[in-house]
Amino acid sequence: MMENLQLLVSYFQQTPLAFVLAVFVFSLCVGSFLNVVIYRLPIMMETAFEQEYQEYFHPKTAKPLDETFNLAVPRSACPKCHHPLAARDNIPVLGWLLLGGKCRYCKTPISKRYPIVELSTALLSAVVAYHFGATGFGALTIVTTWCLIALTGTDIDKMLLPDEITLPLLWLVLSATLFGIGQSSADAILGAAVGYLSLWSVYWAFKLLTGKEGMGYGDFKLMAIFGALLGWQQLPLVILLSAVVGAVVGSILLMAANKGQDTKIPYGPYIIGAGFIALLWGEQIKNAYLGYVFN
Repeated sequence: MMENLQLLVSYFQQTPLAFVLAVFVFSLCVGSFLNVVIYRLPIMMETAFEQEYQEYFHPKTAKPLDETFNLAVPRSACPKCHHPLAARDNIPVLGWLLLGGKCRYCKTPISKRYPIVELSTALLSAVVAYHFGATGFGALTIVTTWCLIALTGTDIDKMLLPDEITLPLLWLVLSATLFGIGQSSADAILGAAVGYLSLWSVYWAFKLLTGKEGMGYGDFKLMAIFGALLGWQQLPLVILLSAVVGAVVGSILLMAANKGQDTKIPYGPYIIGAGFIALLWGEQIKNAYLGYVFN
């Protein structure tokens, strides 16, 4: 088994295009699963919270759940007519196109977000695969990309960055350093600590000054992930990019929706976008800036 895996890795290292194409196709399927995660995980968390609350505070009247609901069960179905989807309808992107963006049975329009998530997952993963190649760090960043897409979706939908994704991803990045993948263990641990504390400090300073919460704890953990993945040296770039993008895009969205400045907007996608840019082109951006300043 290990010998076959080594042969496959060697083949992908010698033929980068094959590796990129393989990642693209496989990530299409992963994107289909991420759609399930984005939709179901918040519901699962809310249901589990309500169940635990009832069992703790009202143990005599608490009732077990009537139906199993997780990432695998029940089968995907049309939200309108509840007809289970056929396997051919679940083919990433192609299934949506063949159906003309409508349910096969009741003709209810299917959200464009499903193929967008699938195609985005495939494209971004292919970019990462091309950039880092068939290496340990390449594999780590591809998995990280999948998790970041899921986090982006849940934060946009529910303003939620689930611990069920952020904490395992953080531990994965930190554990990878023990095998020489990514930063040194010391830099990764320091980066995670600095990343978390940087936004934690801003959060408490803002709360003490205004009495309001400017961001959630999930944002701290997200910054810790990028600190562990990129090292503490890249964190100023991530913070600066996320602040600039958040201010510009957030203002545009608020004006387009005709909402006030007190309207809450998810900050996670801006951190994710900034971190992804720093991951791929952070050194080039830093060198270009330093060259501009000192020349």
